[in-house]
Amino acid sequence: MLKWLWLSIVVIALDQLTKQLASSALAYLEPVAVMPFFNLTLIHNTGASFSFLSSAGGWQRWFFTAIAVIVSVVIVFWIKRLKPQEVWVAAALALVLGGALGNAWDRVTLGYVIDFIDVYVGRWHYPAFNIADSAIVVGAGILIWDGLFGKHPDKA
Repeated sequence: MLKWLWLSIVVIALDQLTKQLASSALAYLEPVAVMPFFNLTLIHNTGASFSFLSSAGGWQRWFFTAIAVIVSVVIVFWIKRLKPQEVWVAAALALVLGGALGNAWDRVTLGYVIDFIDVYVGRWHYPAFNIADSAIVVGAGILIWDGLFGKHPDKA
């Protein structure tokens, strides 16, 4: 099932390409309106989701990088052990892997993660995110869905 790693590579490539485009085309913290609920806003996130630990003093950069590397190794071994019929699980894990490595690359090379997708309603803004974050959320959602509703005859 390692053949699914192509999906991780696609996620990493799209993530890095869009982050490069955002960095070169957007001014830091200046929103560019795209739709009435969607802006492009360049943000450098030194923390994790929702800027968790963003002002922790720098150690969080390596902490979150280490977590991403450990999770990535676990995911590769997990994918390797999947059965051929576990296609959705393989795709989901590949999405999570690509997202984790895309953000880890930013942390290692830049010291922060580039976020630029800004979704909002009225004055309420969801925390900015990127393609890697989206891949992680979609992959996790597929894993949850499969765990709850997938057919697993060997576990019956």
